[in-house]
Amino acid sequence: MTNLTLKQLRYFEALARHGRFRHAADACAISQPALSMQIKELEEQLGGDLFERGAKEVKLSAFGQLFALRVRDILRAVDELADFARVSQDKLLTRLRIGIIPTIAPYLLPAIISDLNRTFDNIEIQVRETLTARLVHEVAQGELDLAVVALPVSKPSLTELKLFEEEFVLVRRREDGDKPVPEPEALREMRLLLLEEGHCFRDQALSFCGIESSRPREIMEGSSLSTLVQMVSAGIGITLIPEMAVPVETRSADVSISRFRTPKPLRTIGIIWRNSTPLAKQLLQISEVIRHSAASLRHQVSTGGA
Repeated sequence: MTNLTLKQLRYFEALARHGRFRHAADACAISQPALSMQIKELEEQLGGDLFERGAKEVKLSAFGQLFALRVRDILRAVDELADFARVSQDKLLTRLRIGIIPTIAPYLLPAIISDLNRTFDNIEIQVRETLTARLVHEVAQGELDLAVVALPVSKPSLTELKLFEEEFVLVRRREDGDKPVPEPEALREMRLLLLEEGHCFRDQALSFCGIESSRPREIMEGSSLSTLVQMVSAGIGITLIPEMAVPVETRSADVSISRFRTPKPLRTIGIIWRNSTPLAKQLLQISEVIRHSAASLRHQVSTGGA
C-alpha cells in the first residue's frame, strides 16, 4: 500500500470516468498497454479488483466505487495545493479548465478564448462542453476550475456570480413573421420544438409557456438549437432560442425572429466555482474578461444580428 502513486490514482480516475481503456489512455496521453499495466499493479497493491472488465467497457466494482470516492478527494486536494502554491508565489494563472453549456458555447466561447489569450500570457485553456448537471458535478469535484451556466444552481459548496441576463426570442417560418406574437399560453397549443431533456434551456422555455415538463404530445425534440431552427425552416413547428444564438443559427435558415412582449422570457447567465478554490481572486479576473466578451457579443447581436 505504501507504493501507491499519484500517477496511478490519476490513471484510475481516468478509467473510472471514461469506462474504456483506450479513451482513458488517450486522456492520460499514454499507451493503452501502459495504462492497463498501471491499473493491474494498483489492484495488486490494494489486494482487490477495482473494475469489472467487459468485452468493450469496464465499470467500477463495489470496492472500486468506494475507492473512487476517496481518490477524487485526494486528487482534488492535490490540485488545490498546487493552485495554492502558484497563488502564494504570485505566479500568473497558467491553466484554466472551463466548462460551458451547449446553448452558450458555440456563440460565446470563441470570444471568451480570444479575450483570455489576449489578457493572460501563455495561458492553457481546457474547455469542456456538456449539460449543466454534469458541469456542476465536475466543478464541485475539482475537475473544472469554473463553468459558465444558467443560474441559479443553488449548491452550497459553489460560488455563483451573475454575468448578464438574456432574452429568448421566437423563431417562426419567414411567412409568419408579420403575424402577432402569441402570448405564452398560446404556445401550448402550437407544435413547439424544444431541446432534449437534460438541457436547462428546455426547462426554462417550458416554464415560460406554462407547460409541465412531462413531455406533452405537441412537443418535438432536437439535439441542438441548430436542429430546432432548421426544423422550423422546414415548416415543422416553432421554437425559442436565446438571443445570442440568432446570428449563427438563422443565417442559413428561412425563418423570422420575433420578440415577446413584457414580461419577456429571460435567463440569467453566470459563473460557478468551488468555495474552497485558492484561485478565487484569479477567477474573479477571469469573470470580468468573460463579462466583457459577453457584452461585446450582445452588442453585435443587438445592432446587426437580430
